[in-house]
Amino acid sequence: MYTVKIDNKEIQYQENMLLKDIAESLGKKAYVAKVNNRLRELGYYVNYDCEIEFLDLSNFEAVAVYETSLRYLIVMALRRLYPKVKVRFNQDASRSLSCDIKGIDEKIDIKFIEKLKNEMDELVRLDLPINRRKLSIDEAVSLYKEHGYFDKTDILKYRPEKTVNVYECDGYINYMFGYMVPSTGYLDKFNLLPYHPGFLIQYPRAETKGEIPEFEDSPRFGKMLIEARQWAEISEGDSITKINRHSERGTINDFVNMCETKHNNMLAELGLIIKEDIDNIRLIAIAGPSSSGKTTFSNRLRIELMTRGIKPVKISMDDYYLNREQAPKAEDGSYDLEHVEALDIELFNEHLLALIQGETVELPSFDFKLGKRVRGHKVRVKENQPIIIEGIHALNEKLTHLIPKHQKFKIYISPLSQINIDNHTPISSTNVRLLRRMVRDAEYRKTSAVETLKMWPSVRSGEFKWIYPFQERADYVFNTALSYELGVLKKYALPILEEINRENEYFIQANRLVKFLKYYKDIDDSLVPSTSLLREFIGGSVFRE
Repeated sequence: MYTVKIDNKEIQYQENMLLKDIAESLGKKAYVAKVNNRLRELGYYVNYDCEIEFLDLSNFEAVAVYETSLRYLIVMALRRLYPKVKVRFNQDASRSLSCDIKGIDEKIDIKFIEKLKNEMDELVRLDLPINRRKLSIDEAVSLYKEHGYFDKTDILKYRPEKTVNVYECDGYINYMFGYMVPSTGYLDKFNLLPYHPGFLIQYPRAETKGEIPEFEDSPRFGKMLIEARQWAEISEGDSITKINRHSERGTINDFVNMCETKHNNMLAELGLIIKEDIDNIRLIAIAGPSSSGKTTFSNRLRIELMTRGIKPVKISMDDYYLNREQAPKAEDGSYDLEHVEALDIELFNEHLLALIQGETVELPSFDFKLGKRVRGHKVRVKENQPIIIEGIHALNEKLTHLIPKHQKFKIYISPLSQINIDNHTPISSTNVRLLRRMVRDAEYRKTSAVETLKMWPSVRSGEFKWIYPFQERADYVFNTALSYELGVLKKYALPILEEINRENEYFIQANRLVKFLKYYKDIDDSLVPSTSLLREFIGGSVFRE
């Protein structure tokens, strides 16, 4: 007999119990579980004293398992309909996945979508078991070659372990680099939308409490994702395997310089656009989610504009925080410094307007130790000097409502990488930003990886509330991704991630990051230019204040 603790209640069992069966007996809709703080699939059985936490789709880990399993279901359904189909998933607009298809004669239209959805619905109705098998690398390579998955055989060359898990369902075998649900019946929540040249897949999100968010087309954002995909193919950097080959062939220096030149070219394009309308533009607003590289980007943009005879003035939005006790409160009672109302909006608008009108303004300076504003320095800008502001609220009209819209140029920045582990497994740009922040926090703030992981859900929540709703209002979307960066970040991130032991509540997230980082070959950070946006995170930036 053994005791299982669930929701602070103790239950005794005598036989081996599958987590799936325990969840069903308690009426819990779970997709994965934590057992003594270890993430376990519902096909795992317990026969020992333990504490179990069942996770539904309001939990980020459960959503990751659901999304992984849904990709499996889609490829399975497509292979049943079209045995020779080639499938590649990518990140796309509205936090969805896109699916590109080759090897079929049909158009990707409404009829195709209905046909695929019907096949997926049938697989869900049948509730077919999904079973995990462990294979040697040689066995997995043989299996993948048989199925034509040569991208999967390529990435296995860089797998440090000697075995690999695969999942089998009704004769179909694949591996999506993540845990799975126990059967197809769990995957009943998804939307398929035709989106030329392929289609989009929407799925439940933790940010929306397990519901599928309403689709919001993002033409500017989507265009940049398409360009990122094209660039990844041109530079031979659309998969970990291809990036590793640059190291093996001795072309890694060229690859790094190509990525940096891409940034330079985008900055030149942006500088030209602003130059052409400089008679109207008085305010340049830069926003993006955490660890997008806003500080380096705004400095590089300032230099780019200076080469065109434009001398912008930077103003820090952080200096306009209200005194700490005046800030709005979060649900847990703490001060919500990410809330737009945490800023003195009226004073900020008044100062911007006064500066644009040629007046001298004494700017405030926020003392973070004291938690209040103190006197700053005086500033006056000339008629041909645009003001640069950057921060999470920079695109929010509320923050700059006194400035006419035609006098504002808004820029949204984010690392929009289109790199895959293999064709069926895209790497999330959110994880790239998390790794950037983790490395920067450890380097400059002496913050542990655990502390960064602990605050990340709050950061993400703020992004969905204060950044993403305004991204389509930007006049320009700048992709701050550098295709080579994870090969550099690996050196800094792995040691601090591997310090997190199995008993720590953040081990699960850390281990997931460790697993895909290990596929990368190291890229020497001496190849990274001092002006690179990546230097903002690893150190050595010429722009570091």
